Amino acid sequence: MKKIYLSILLALGLILNSQAAGINVGVSLSAGVFEVDGAKEEFKGAHSSGASPGNVTKNASTDGDSAEGLFGIGSIFVEKTLGDRFAVGIDYVPHSLESETAENIQGLEIGSSATNTVKVEFEDYTTAYLMLKANENVYAKIGYAQVDVATKEVLGTGGAYGDTDLDGVTFALGYNRDLDNGTFLRLEGNYISLDGVTLTNTNDATKSVTVDGIDGYGAKISIGRSF
Repeated sequence: MKKIYLSILLALGLILNSQAAGINVGVSLSAGVFEVDGAKEEFKGAHSSGASPGNVTKNASTDGDSAEGLFGIGSIFVEKTLGDRFAVGIDYVPHSLESETAENIQGLEIGSSATNTVKVEFEDYTTAYLMLKANENVYAKIGYAQVDVATKEVLGTGGAYGDTDLDGVTFALGYNRDLDNGTFLRLEGNYISLDGVTLTNTNDATKSVTVDGIDGYGAKISIGRSF
């Protein structure tokens, strides 16, 4: 997927070199909440907690189907306008977003246990989007997003859950205000839906973690300049 973004960035670079007019660049600050659906850990076959065959599932939250977390991120963007109503752009988050560290103590045998800690880092969060202006101020966006997911786990029983990437779609509605000297200010509300994933323990194929999907709701403020 990174090749897709590199190709888009290369195309935008060629546009910048060949036709400077109609380029928007800027920075953004976003805040909101992510909701993880169906997060669970699964043990197949015989397991230490009961030493009996059968699958065991541990949900990530008390209600068994979702977990939430707040986020705040900064990003940079570049756009190319296409006439008066359309623009294509790339939005990139140049820093990682870390989850809180989760810890649980796993019983092994009578009188023994192992402590597991897990933290997740989201890196290279990139969105390619199309923007449509309804009028001089109001606009809508639809985009394709990708984020790399790095797991930072310490498992007392050994093994690891490898890194992966997630893809999804994003939608936004916003308001644009043109200021002096080609600068502009934007405020928008957005929604993102990322696909789910299942990762298998590298040391034990009977253990896996699954996320059915991630939904995000947030608001973004941006300031930029047109050339």
